[in-house]
Amino acid sequence: MRVERARYFLAAVETGSLRSAASRCGVSQPTLGEQVGLLEEELDVVLLTRSRQGVRPTDAGQAMIEPLARLVAAEDAALRAATESGGSYQGRVAIGAISVVVETLIAPVVARLRAEHTDLRFGVTETSSGDIEGRVLHGDLDFGVISAPAAPAAAGLRRSTLLSAPLGLVVRTDHLLARREELAWDDLATWPIVTMRAGTVMWERLRDNVADPDVVVQTMSARSVKVMVGHGAGIGVLARFDTSGDVPGLRWIPIRGAEPVRICLVQRSQGRPSPAALIVRGLVRERAAEFTGADT
Repeated sequence: MRVERARYFLAAVETGSLRSAASRCGVSQPTLGEQVGLLEEELDVVLLTRSRQGVRPTDAGQAMIEPLARLVAAEDAALRAATESGGSYQGRVAIGAISVVVETLIAPVVARLRAEHTDLRFGVTETSSGDIEGRVLHGDLDFGVISAPAAPAAAGLRRSTLLSAPLGLVVRTDHLLARREELAWDDLATWPIVTMRAGTVMWERLRDNVADPDVVVQTMSARSVKVMVGHGAGIGVLARFDTSGDVPGLRWIPIRGAEPVRICLVQRSQGRPSPAALIVRGLVRERAAEFTGADT
């Protein structure tokens, strides 16, 4: 049995949708559906019922969730043990990440690497999602952590979702909008806006939903958005990430109906990562899971 098929099935159960599961796993929907079908053939049971509302496990599928989850966990543990026992924590890993991810996910991973893998060398580049994907594709980075744009990944790249964050506005607590429990995109039309620079996912979302936004500041980082909002430059468009450097006196308010921002791990679709990259990638996944748990 190919363990990857078990991963696809579990993703479908967790998301309730083949499309969402495919997006999480970084494959096309037809590929994921085909692989789940092959898993059903291998086990000689029907695992999922499919409808217009999505997918859900059959009784047999429900019974297989726990053993298949153990299978996936066992493979992960075996790969980690084999990697570490072989001394493969040595080497150099190049990572790319967007600004908010550097603080929330990468910084804690760096601390663990310093403590647990003293011979491993790494480099972290903070830049835009588009730049990261380009560098990963050309082999300058082992992998990256980005906010996923609407466009699919380029040929040769694979995205897999680490976590998602709701999209909203950051306002000062003394702002007129601060009394609202939620906002609509139309509420942005009459206010000066602080956002990430052109080419980022935040910029893309703003342009897709507001016809002629009054953008007064374009920044390089989520923290800069908050700093500018805190000084009264305007209202900020940001996904919700609680960071250690949050600016006081601000309130985050969700935008009604806005699609969450997906934070994805991006890597080349062909070729196996180096053992050292596998270790670092695994720690990033663990930190993302911890971050998601703390946020909920």
